[in-house]
Amino acid sequence: MSNTLQPEIRAYDDMRLQLESEHFGKWVVFHDQKLQDTYDSFEDAAANAVERFGRGPYLIRRVGASSVQLPVSLLYRGSFA
Repeated sequence: MSNTLQPEIRAYDDMRLQLESEHFGKWVVFHDQKLQDTYDSFEDAAANAVERFGRGPYLIRRVGASSVQLPVSLLYRGSFA
């Protein structure tokens, strides 16, 4: 995995307990090592992240789910792309 997301992953891990108690099952976006917002779906999180931050880097993760590593070549392309 690229080191590009390591700061975002650390920020998520630092907030993990709080996120799990307040936002379990929601999707979160981390950018600039800060929680940007929470969402009900991956599609909403991804669309908003792309609109706000372009190609990133940013972390989108479902609170409470085990982490999944996707290949760098995978890029979310919603209907707005």
